[in-house]
Amino acid sequence: MNRSKRCWNAGFGIMVSVAMTAICGLATIAPAPPQAEAVSVSEYQQKVANRNNLKAKLAGVDKALADKIIELDNLANVQIPAAQKATEAAQQKAEQAKGLADATAERLKAAQQDKADLEKKIEQTGIAYDDAKESVAEMARSSFHGSDVSTMMEVVTDAKSTDDFVSQMQSDAAAARSAANAANSAATTLNTSMNRKQRLAAIEKQITQLKNQADQQAASAQKAAEDASAKEASLEKLQDESAAQRTELEAQKSNLKTQEAKEAADILLIEAELASYKPSSGSTNYTPGSTSQQNTPSGGSSSGNSGNGGNTSGNSGNSGNGGTTSKPSTPSTPATPSTPSKPSTPSGGSSGANGMNYAVPGNCPEGSTYCYGHNTGNTVGGSAYPARQCTLWAYIRRSQLNLPVGSYMGNGAEWGTKGRALGYYVNNTPHYGAAMVFRAGQKVSTWYANRLYGHVAIVERVNSDGSLLISEGGTGFASFPNWETVWPNGNEFVHY
Repeated sequence: MNRSKRCWNAGFGIMVSVAMTAICGLATIAPAPPQAEAVSVSEYQQKVANRNNLKAKLAGVDKALADKIIELDNLANVQIPAAQKATEAAQQKAEQAKGLADATAERLKAAQQDKADLEKKIEQTGIAYDDAKESVAEMARSSFHGSDVSTMMEVVTDAKSTDDFVSQMQSDAAAARSAANAANSAATTLNTSMNRKQRLAAIEKQITQLKNQADQQAASAQKAAEDASAKEASLEKLQDESAAQRTELEAQKSNLKTQEAKEAADILLIEAELASYKPSSGSTNYTPGSTSQQNTPSGGSSSGNSGNGGNTSGNSGNSGNGGTTSKPSTPSTPATPSTPSKPSTPSGGSSGANGMNYAVPGNCPEGSTYCYGHNTGNTVGGSAYPARQCTLWAYIRRSQLNLPVGSYMGNGAEWGTKGRALGYYVNNTPHYGAAMVFRAGQKVSTWYANRLYGHVAIVERVNSDGSLLISEGGTGFASFPNWETVWPNGNEFVHY
């Protein structure tokens, strides 16, 4: 089963005002909520391969410690993503159930108002009043008076007023048929085909039915909300368990003797940390915007979390070859970032970063408008980026790492260009915390970036073999964020 990783972004919305915001995919209207899907054969095979790969790297490791590592891997890469997916599906179901219950409650309220209005009319003019005839007369007065048709009425029937016209039409044999047709049509439209007693009984019957329906739907909505809450609690329990196991592994990591085992543990610790991300704990600046959805790129499957070995986390490294991706040509010389004039009261600081020599976490507090000697482009926080998309996660993660990030960095493929224009240090060399830019249609791993809008991810680790552990957003992933191991291939990296 192919499932593309979709990502969108608010890029050129200012240019088109109320038109759609440019995001990492082609805009469509009101997409249906995604349905929960079973794991595909390819995804299952990838998970099995990853597990076997991890076990191979732990060869010779104390069994108790190896079992802890494998248990944490199962939590981070299997149980938590599945729980996140189930929680999201339950939350969507709860929202739908509530929406249906609210709509029925509104219909009930309208029916009760209809009853009140009819009872008032009955009190004023009696239960036997002919609403149908009055409706026809009212239509005649509204439609005919002062029009060319009124002239025709006078010629045909010698009527001087609409009331005369209605009376003569009803008394005349030929015209009576036309009046009857008009009355039937008006009565059907205006719900006056029944007499007032019948209409009152029908409304009362409708109210009874709607009350029962509203009660049932309210109960269903309550149950769906409780189910969503239970799944969210289960997810949080797994995340808390993962956090505890991460702490244990950190304490015992020094017992790992081989470089391969140490690197496998380092990678797993990062993945487990990403799996523990809770949107509710984020800043208000992370609140996604509401924009139209985008189409997915062709191709794209599961995100394999390969356990490729690696170096120490957070160090920069050169692009390496491996897998099916050829080693890119020698990186081009980094563009010299421009240095905008410093504002009188900058909200962010500067650091001793020089070229690829910079620390992560950085020295740019979340939401800063000026850092590392240039404007960051951060004007509205992350509110311009749509929910679950690659651009929103890139904003969130850079903020978490205290690295500069703008509010309008464009589509995924545009982050390098937009960053360079703002004065960011951009080149082709990966580094922990850098935004990794994928060109439109570029292969990411087992899937391809959107053919028009590209993709953006965050480098979490530069591995010893040149591969990169990245985190990323996208609606096609089971979890937010997703993580996987990829090979750089001429990508741009936005640093600071």
